[in-house]
Amino acid sequence: MNGKQKFYITLAIVQVFLVVVLIFSMNGLVGVVRAQADNFDYYDSPTTAVLAISAAIAISISGLAAAYVIKTVGTAAISALSEREETFGKLVVIVALGEAIAIYGLIIAILLVFQIPSPAA
Repeated sequence: MNGKQKFYITLAIVQVFLVVVLIFSMNGLVGVVRAQADNFDYYDSPTTAVLAISAAIAISISGLAAAYVIKTVGTAAISALSEREETFGKLVVIVALGEAIAIYGLIIAILLVFQIPSPAA
């Protein structure tokens, strides 16, 4: 196995690890929220605020991280393309992995928003 294959395998493992960690951390937060008493009024509680703030933090930090990654990797990709044009496919994959960070944050934010209780009709 050469260095490139090891690199891509390592990237895949890191991506899977990130997904698992994000899902388990989101499930832990929702579990803490659901551990409250059954007769508790969720709509008027701080639970809704915590879930909304958590969703906002998830999307904003992942968006900023993705922007930094794309800025850094995109600049390096453009300079690499100017020297060797045959590396285009590999560089697109690397830049797309940076964009995946924002997608993970968006997924977690959507999952958190759907856990916010709605008022009784």
